[in-house]
Amino acid sequence: MPIYEYVCEACGEQFAKLQKMGAAEDETACPKCGSSEVKRRISGCSIGSGGKDPGGPACGSGGG
Repeated sequence: MPIYEYVCEACGEQFAKLQKMGAAEDETACPKCGSSEVKRRISGCSIGSGGKDPGGPACGSGGG
């Protein structure tokens, strides 16, 4: 499940929420004021390169 970032239109609170993929904004309420007037924010993502980590062996390499 992805983590979506939101900003509350009512109080300005910024928060993140773990939700099922494709969750609608109207299914989310602000944890601070309870308002359902929230907007999903565009956020960056983290993607691994799949290569070897300079600090150690790559996953699944067996360590040897």
